Order: sequence, then C-alpha cells, then structure tokens
Amino acid sequence: MTTLLEVRGLRKYFPIRKGLLRRVVGQVRAVDGVSFTIRKGETLALVGESGCGKTTVSRCILRALAPSAGAINFSIGGRTVDLAALKRRQLRPLRRHMQMVFQDPYSSLNPRMVVGDIIGEPLLINGMTDRAERRKRVAELMELVQLPAAYLNRFPHAFSGGQRQRIGIARALALNPELIVADEPVSALDVSVQAQILNLMLDLQDRLQLTYLFVAHDLSVVKHVSDRVAVMYVGRIVELAETEALYNRPLHPYTEALLSAAPTPVPGVASNRIVLEREIADPANPPPGCAFHPRCRHAQDRCRQQTPELEEVEPGRWVSCLRARELSLQGIADPA
Repeated sequence: MTTLLEVRGLRKYFPIRKGLLRRVVGQVRAVDGVSFTIRKGETLALVGESGCGKTTVSRCILRALAPSAGAINFSIGGRTVDLAALKRRQLRPLRRHMQMVFQDPYSSLNPRMVVGDIIGEPLLINGMTDRAERRKRVAELMELVQLPAAYLNRFPHAFSGGQRQRIGIARALALNPELIVADEPVSALDVSVQAQILNLMLDLQDRLQLTYLFVAHDLSVVKHVSDRVAVMYVGRIVELAETEALYNRPLHPYTEALLSAAPTPVPGVASNRIVLEREIADPANPPPGCAFHPRCRHAQDRCRQQTPELEEVEPGRWVSCLRARELSLQGIADPA
C-alpha cells in the first residue's frame, strides 16, 4: 500500500514562563520524538491516557500547531512535501487535502450559521462562488452522511449530538480530502449513537477511499475501527502494531496495563486488571531513562538509566522498551 503520511522525529515543546519578565524556565515536552506512517486507505489509531500528547500530534500534522522539530511528509499529486517546513502561504493550497472531525459536535459548529452555510463554507473559501452549484454540492454531502437535504436551512441547535457530528463529517468531506484526522469523534455521544457514527465513518472510508488518523482513548472503539494502533505515553510512542496482534498479545508493559483496564464484555467475569502505582510522569520533568519505569513491574536498573528507542521487534511491530525482545519471547500478557 502507498504511504500517504510519514511522520519522523516529531517534537512539540511548550515553553514554561515565570516571573515578571516571563522568562522561559523550562519546556513541556508534549510530543517528544514521534515517528509513524499511515498508508493510503487505512485507519491508524492513536491511543493513550489524557495528556499523553496524541491530540498535539494530530494538530501538528494539520499544522494547527507549528512543530518544534521533525518532519511531516505528506504525499499528494505524485509528490511528497514536508508540511513541517512550509510557511502559512505555502500550506494554504494543501489544507484542502487534510481535514478534521472534532471531538465536541456542539462547540465545533457556528450557532449563528445554518447548516447549509456551515457545510458550504469550505467550498466558498476554495473558490466555488456559484451559489446554486454550492447548494447542490451541500445537498449531496447531506445525503452522503444520511441527513435530509430539507434540513439545510436549520441552525445547529435544532439537531441532536449525533446529527451535529454528521454535519461535522459532511463539512470535512466537502473538499474531497485524502486524510481525515478524527479527534475522539464519538466520545461526547451516547453509546448507541457512537455505533451509528462509527459505522458511517467506516462506510464512507470504503466508498471514498479515505485515510483516517483516529485519536481516541476508548479501546473498544479503537478495536472496531482501526487497522493499526499506536500507543502513546508521555509524548512518545511505546508500541505500534496491527490491531489484532496488539490486542491479543501486547508487548509493552504500558500497553498491557492499558488493555487490562478495559471492561470485559461478559457480565460477571472480572478482567485481570493491572493497577499501575504512582502518577503518570510529568512531561515538563520526565524521569531519567524510560519514562514508564517508575510504574513498570518489569523495570530493571538499566531502565532507569537508558532511554529506549522505538525498534521493530517483530515484522510490522514496533516497541520502545529495553526488554522488548525478552518479553516478546516470554509473552508478558494474556488479556483473556
């Protein structure tokens, strides 16, 4: 499969300022050397605890935030461009190829605009000035996300949360993008509505050959929609693998603990929960060595001194752990 997006050594640091003169006294390492690829037509899920940096990664890819370092290679029209190196004016013609579906379907829609104008705004900005042509395209998009075209003149407050998210998806599809970044697109919805939106996104992916970067923390949702999963901890990817392989046999101790925390679907059957001690590491002052070692039950002395790199321990499987190969042979977890 063709690689659509390649992220290499992505970093995003936020300065810590103190005092009357607001001098920089430190850095919050929100994203600290993240690397991965997304193939055309696949869904890569980015998961982890709140504050691990997954949303910051997605915003850097879309250049809503300027990266501190690294490369974001995006393949479009037979050429590859480094989004991280482009200036605002150079980015503008490329933005139509990358769109975002936001987490909150309430605050992401302008309450003073009718649905037809919300969905048609990207078309107007990108040169479709003919009102009739634009309205026809908006009606097609409404039908695509299974909303009646008769709703075009309604305001967002007249819709439910699930319908609002469909409007957000229609807006993201308006310019026929190659890449859609979905930042926890169903976390604000009821469970029954979540299933409808997820099935809609999967159906649209098949019909339009879309590529998704799916940011989430709900592991059951991720298992349903993703082809591969990247697990983040304190700004770094600790494990990257095919979805089925990762869920059946996690190799990083953090992935193991994360999966054990997911509730079991069988009533009355308790899961083998691994309770992590201590708090998550501070990205402004991470511990030496492996950032996970204070909470890891497999930690050794070298884990407190050496920082592990993301390495391929099995074909298509990348793990950032000094004991990755050893634990791979032992089989550290049995999620069942």
